[in-house]
Amino acid sequence: MTQTLDVPLTLLLIEDDAGDAFLVEELLQQAEVPPKLIWVRSLEESRARLTSDIHCVLVDLSLPDAHGLEALEEVLRMAPHAAVLVLTGTRDVHMGVAAVQAGAQDYLVKQDVDARLLARAVRYSMERKRADIAQINLVQAQLTAKENARLERGLLPNPILRTTTLEHTSRYRPGRERALLAGDFFDTVETADGAVHMVVGDVCGHGPDEAALGVALRIAWRTLVLAGQSDNTLLTVMDTLLKTERKSPEIFTTLCTVTISPDQCQARMYVVGHPPPLLLCGDGDPISVSAAPSGPPLGIFSGIEWTPIDVRLGEDWSLLVYTDGLIEATVGDGSDLLGTEGLIKIIKEHGQIDLDRIIQGVTEINDDVAAVLVSRKG
Repeated sequence: MTQTLDVPLTLLLIEDDAGDAFLVEELLQQAEVPPKLIWVRSLEESRARLTSDIHCVLVDLSLPDAHGLEALEEVLRMAPHAAVLVLTGTRDVHMGVAAVQAGAQDYLVKQDVDARLLARAVRYSMERKRADIAQINLVQAQLTAKENARLERGLLPNPILRTTTLEHTSRYRPGRERALLAGDFFDTVETADGAVHMVVGDVCGHGPDEAALGVALRIAWRTLVLAGQSDNTLLTVMDTLLKTERKSPEIFTTLCTVTISPDQCQARMYVVGHPPPLLLCGDGDPISVSAAPSGPPLGIFSGIEWTPIDVRLGEDWSLLVYTDGLIEATVGDGSDLLGTEGLIKIIKEHGQIDLDRIIQGVTEINDDVAAVLVSRKG
């Protein structure tokens, strides 16, 4: 649709008057590069000729088998890809205006046509058609983007947390541009016994497939927790699900699960190939909970038993669980990574774990980030 009369074009003329058809052909032959003109006498005859090779259709609105806007509507239906230029008589100028309002790109009065005007009208019609198609595609893309955004927002978790003694904060930053959902996932669920369960996970890779897999794993985790499953039973089921749903056997998932006891003074964790949580107790310094993980990521080996990590929390504590996108953010001039030590340093400087301050303190986040902070003030 970007061609003009300076390059070869194929035009279809639908005109039952041989004299008018001859005039149009003669005028078009005066172009610098004369187009290929296909002439048909009726709408019925044009059906077989309205192929994707046609760049512009010149149509008379007084045809043997169709008249007025009826003829135009049929042409527009049969050739949605082509520009449409309407030809009218002197007495039917109002019909030309109506035709443009109905979807034609332009109209010409036969008695006023010369070679220059006809060439200009064809060029204008094709450019306007191109702009119309671009606008339609843009609107469709915007609608699709809005629907995708609604879908992605609907797949993000709403924590199930009834206790009033814990403060819960989460932050989620997809690395993909214009995305709301990524392969990182998180969730928090309080069960009937008062225990609070948390998960933060990271599906390797980037893209919609990884995001969909992350959602599947999160929903599976929530379902298993609400069904009373925990520990290795839960991890084994999630490992099986991952191997079933993933697109490639190279895809694995790291995660960290935390179960806070009903009295909120103890926690059992599984650090599955994942960055260990950071724990801040009272006025002490933040510490990395585990020097050794519970076991390898999901999706790599079979028959694995993951080792639990039991941690005493005390009365006054903050626990931060996060994905590696947080510590892989750059700092300073952008050449250094934040790292676990840098994260601990920021927390020490602030005297507390503040997710917004941490995120604002980095230069650039290059990967997906999911972080959950749970705090209890004694």
